[in-house]
Amino acid sequence: MVITLIAVFVLLVLSAFFSSSETALTAASRPVMHQLEQNGDNRASLVNQLHRKKEHLIGTILLGNNLVNILASAMTKSLLISLYGETGVVYATIIMTLLVLIFAEILPKTYAFQNADRMALGIAPIIQFLVFILKPFTWTISALINIILKVFGAEYDSASVLGRGDEEIRGAIELHKRKDANVKTERAMLRSVLDLADVQIGEVMIHRKNAMSIDVDLPRDEIIKRVLASPYTRIPLWQKNQDNIVGVLHAKALLRALYGNPERTTSSEDFIKMAADPWFVPETTTLDDQLDAFRQRHEHFALVVDEYGALMGIVTLEDILEEIVGDIADEHDIATQGIHLSADGSYVVDGTVTIRDLNRECEWNLPDEEAATIAGLVLHESRRIPDVGQAYMFHGFRFEILRRQRHQIISIRITPTQEPSESKETADNSAS
Repeated sequence: MVITLIAVFVLLVLSAFFSSSETALTAASRPVMHQLEQNGDNRASLVNQLHRKKEHLIGTILLGNNLVNILASAMTKSLLISLYGETGVVYATIIMTLLVLIFAEILPKTYAFQNADRMALGIAPIIQFLVFILKPFTWTISALINIILKVFGAEYDSASVLGRGDEEIRGAIELHKRKDANVKTERAMLRSVLDLADVQIGEVMIHRKNAMSIDVDLPRDEIIKRVLASPYTRIPLWQKNQDNIVGVLHAKALLRALYGNPERTTSSEDFIKMAADPWFVPETTTLDDQLDAFRQRHEHFALVVDEYGALMGIVTLEDILEEIVGDIADEHDIATQGIHLSADGSYVVDGTVTIRDLNRECEWNLPDEEAATIAGLVLHESRRIPDVGQAYMFHGFRFEILRRQRHQIISIRITPTQEPSESKETADNSAS
């Protein structure tokens, strides 16, 4: 009897070890383990190896845990049957359920969860050894499970089980919810980095209407005057019509041409020769691809065209960087924030403000799939060109048209409703 009780005690300790190991290794921070491995920690390297072979890890732990639990229950049942007869089965069930639940499950898992990183580093060598020893058994069990799943038409993909890395990162970012201005900025920057591969340059470009360009056939002095008055260093040159871009003039190239010989530049051909060849990119290019192209070509400026080859606008390296870090202003930039908070809690927003900038600034979640600017979103949702004073309700916000110039919406008042998470409501076409 004493030997049996000692054996049951040892088996419960082993069960607690397997339970705590499962929790510690699955809850351990992978970024922390990766950093420790980079710093030369061999135990962290073992933890990362176990994470990469999670099927074998979970199979080994479950095999060992179930083995010791069943064996402990069987020994307890045998002992109590010898003492109390058939009633011992009931006693054994109640006693082992309580012992396993408290001392082999809840208590070790709670401790392991609170000390996941430290405990994972400590048990990694032992678990790695057990994974190696039990690998034939876990491999056989995994093969059998795959066969059974295929019989029932189910597919098993370990990659989908482990989840997508970027989704885990997004979730971690959203959990960081402190009411701190710095935290808000950092959260917006991290979201933007993850979105680079999903956002097209057509959503962040400077529209041709707002882009500065110069007619190369203007008088020499007028061209020089406009270049000097411009806050930009690179200016597109067009000839005959504004879609016919013949070059991109850099202010430094103009200064070099004029230095020491002010009369050297006299004709449109001279300006075209000193200008760089225009670089055209489609508006569907992603920010990630365009950033890589800027690096490879060692250029900071590109002209954006649509599927028909018509000029849509320009995109610069600064435009992409501003998508990550926010607005970058220098002494020559013209302030165009366009978002103003009113005393009543509403926002007066210029129609040209992009939806992404508005979401970043106010931490909203307005959709930007169908339109790039807030005016475009109103036009898309209302299916008409609204009049001044009209108001619409959709995506949990109230949009009131404040100013309109011809067919362009200039200014909008946006008021969050009490339930911003509601689905899109039917547009209210009545004037306020």
